[in-house]
Amino acid sequence: MSRSSQQPVTLLVDTREQEPYSFDARLVVVERRALPAGDYSVAGLEGVVAVERKTLDDFVSTVIHSRARFREELRKLAGYRAACVVVEAGLIDVLQKRYRGDAHPNAVLGNALSLILDYRVPVFFCTTRQASCQFVQAYLLGAHARWNS
Repeated sequence: MSRSSQQPVTLLVDTREQEPYSFDARLVVVERRALPAGDYSVAGLEGVVAVERKTLDDFVSTVIHSRARFREELRKLAGYRAACVVVEAGLIDVLQKRYRGDAHPNAVLGNALSLILDYRVPVFFCTTRQASCQFVQAYLLGAHARWNS
């Protein structure tokens, strides 16, 4: 059955998310509610699937200056079946220091690798906000197809 003939999937956006994505209304319905972890999830899979969204400046600030708080979030995400961090920038933006603050690019990259290796939570550098939105939608729809059908 094609995706267009199915009912839209309900994606959840955390109430604390300040700049929520605009997803394809033909594919998804969006509800805002407090999530146990992350910024985005799928209805019925809130404790199983999550995406944490970050702008590049927020990612750098979080991994450099708010590590303890963020690592608590990562401990939660590590227990999920599918969880990731999506950064609205490319890795080249990190390496060329296209962010605010004095953090060295190697420190930012090292912290990103630590998230992946220590918590087994992948970090996806998705180049732009639009690409990040499309990635998050596809990721959540893929999770829904696997675990909520």
